[in-house]
Amino acid sequence: MNTTKRTEISSLGEFGLIEQLTKELAATNKETVKGVGDDAAILHFDSNEEVLVTTDLLMEGVHFDLTYFPLKHLGYKAVVANISDILCNERNT
Repeated sequence: MNTTKRTEISSLGEFGLIEQLTKELAATNKETVKGVGDDAAILHFDSNEEVLVTTDLLMEGVHFDLTYFPLKHLGYKAVVANISDILCNERNT
């Protein structure tokens, strides 16, 4: 019988899951100003500029339904989700 204690993702929430997955990870590249966060990272290279990198996953049937969701609205949602991640990352640095 398997007696492994399970933790449901829904009990952690998005940020709790990120914390659990990354609590022992440390940034090892000198270019990394801020690593794992809310789907965004801040990188600094040789120039005086920083680069914001962001990514999101939008799944049909979970985040949208193309039967009712026009493609232009899906594009808007994708852009706004990534801008939100960048703004949240910026405020937390």
